[in-house]
Amino acid sequence: MERVIIDSLEESARVKQEMARGMANKIHEVSLVLVDVFKAGGKVVLFGNGGSAADAQHIAAELLGRFQMERPSLPALALTTNTSVLTALGNDYDINAIFTKQVEAMVQLGDAVIAISTSGNSPNVVQALKLAKTKGAKTIGLCGKGGGQLAKLVDYALAVPSRETPRIQEAHITIGHIICDLVERELFGSNCPSEH
Repeated sequence: MERVIIDSLEESARVKQEMARGMANKIHEVSLVLVDVFKAGGKVVLFGNGGSAADAQHIAAELLGRFQMERPSLPALALTTNTSVLTALGNDYDINAIFTKQVEAMVQLGDAVIAISTSGNSPNVVQALKLAKTKGAKTIGLCGKGGGQLAKLVDYALAVPSRETPRIQEAHITIGHIICDLVERELFGSNCPSEH
């Protein structure tokens, strides 16, 4: 069991080291996109399934509340939190409508959408992303190695260099934390003290 633990930790570290070498500029670029969206009065809308739904909620909470600074709230919304909406849309339409109907109602020109899928091929995520693009939103994808359909559709793809779902999910929340940190620093860094 100790070998399993060590192997998992070492593989997680290896993936993040590879990201540090190859993804830093892209992560910075995405953070600047979100800064521009917030400065222009737009919002960030996030969605994904399963663990990616949890990541969407986590990142939205960090943006809306605070990450490391006491500062004004930023408009961020996860489309995975209202069980009545999700179950009604899943029942009345199908699972592929649970995000598209919400994107139809919530996303506007000038917003940013962050779609999260480890495979990059989740049909409900891909369909909602396509709709968000037609509405003029900036589109960002968090995915795994290769990126699937998601990477081909988005304006900015952050593809974690792994095909293992646990390692990809660990990396996605790390990327989310870094983006939240950079957004705070850019928007509020000179005015708001860090909590640390």
